[in-house]
Amino acid sequence: MNLLPRDDKFYALFLKQVEIISQAAHVLLEGVRVGNSRMAGAATEISVLENRGDEVIHGIFTRLNQTFITPLDPEDIHNISSALDNVLDGIEDAAHRLVSYEIDPIPRDMVELATIVNACALAAKRALEALQAKGPILEHCIEINRLENEADLVSRAAVADLFRKQKDPITLIKLKEVYEFLEDTIDRFEDVADVLQNVAVKNS
Repeated sequence: MNLLPRDDKFYALFLKQVEIISQAAHVLLEGVRVGNSRMAGAATEISVLENRGDEVIHGIFTRLNQTFITPLDPEDIHNISSALDNVLDGIEDAAHRLVSYEIDPIPRDMVELATIVNACALAAKRALEALQAKGPILEHCIEINRLENEADLVSRAAVADLFRKQKDPITLIKLKEVYEFLEDTIDRFEDVADVLQNVAVKNS
């Protein structure tokens, strides 16, 4: 009989976090594909999802403070959850910039970056499912790194093209900032991958 059972609920909470992220990434992609007419509603939906994400991370931290034996080091649980929360914040920030700056039409490169955000969410979900199943997560982390490199190329090319073609300085600043927010969100996925790789090495 195990007098001090290990609380494995953390894995389910991680998956709940990444499911919310996946929903937010899908809504963002749908919004930029449709255009400015959809983005206001998309940003509102993402804000609701971000609030749900906050509830999950608060639940994780509360459980962490109340649990004696955890399936991973408490520091690792904190780092995974915080990295996921940062991703969701990034998606929300990008969506609200698109709405606040009234980006219309939404450039094709922004749609491509939102597509990469969505692909990163899928890879992160697969990585966390593998973590729960104690399976290999490296391939999913490598995929996130590959997607981040792809996003760098798209973003750099888009900004360079912006400086060549955009004559209105205010529009240039707005578009450049949205590109940066989208790229930063993808960088945050890479932070998730780095944390998961460290956890995998530590627990191998």
